[in-house]
Amino acid sequence: MSRRGTLLFGWTLALAAIALFANLGLWQARRAVEKQAMLDAAASVLGERVPRPLAAAGDPARVRDYDWAVGQGRFDERGALLLDNQQRNGRAGVRVYRIFMPVQGGPLLVDLGWLPLGGDRKLPAIARPDGELGLRGLLAPPPSTGLALGPGLGSQGEAWLLTRVEPKAIAEATGLSVPLAPRVLRLDPALELGYERDLELLANTLPPDKHRGYSLQWFALALAVLATALILTFRPRRRQP
Repeated sequence: MSRRGTLLFGWTLALAAIALFANLGLWQARRAVEKQAMLDAAASVLGERVPRPLAAAGDPARVRDYDWAVGQGRFDERGALLLDNQQRNGRAGVRVYRIFMPVQGGPLLVDLGWLPLGGDRKLPAIARPDGELGLRGLLAPPPSTGLALGPGLGSQGEAWLLTRVEPKAIAEATGLSVPLAPRVLRLDPALELGYERDLELLANTLPPDKHRGYSLQWFALALAVLATALILTFRPRRRQP
């Protein structure tokens, strides 16, 4: 192959790699911006804590937003919903959800907190809180699902084991006659109800700083490929003896 052909082939590979690395860097940068916006919006709501009714969970115009909500109601008799693969302080466990029926508004999922799982992965028994209760907490979108592979939930005795939180699929599987609200209630940790919990939004996913770091790494790789291609292109040719 001639030198011209070699350079053309090399630059084609280099530009393809640069484009790939740059796009990965841009994607990580966008995720950092999106997650920082989430944290800022939630922090603003938690700072003000202006109460809205639980019925706001079903507002289609605020599916991706945050609100502080307060209301009365009862927990549904259906079994608990346990979100698998949830880490807390380095320990594996599940996040406990139950369906709540507010006095005003449609049903919604309530995040009751985290419970550990033993080595045998035996699911904990979850008692249903009885009677009419007053709840308060942060209305938020469900946890990010990532790649939705396979069914999102399966029956485990009296409970349901989830791999992701999809209100529509949960309503269908549990036999609800009306849809679940698209947002869930992250229960106020100060309430004497439920299990270990906080209002941390990114407990089981990457924070913005991590995304920024990965973005810089991808951009650095793109620059390294460009620099290598330029050096190989313009280095002096060795003379033939």
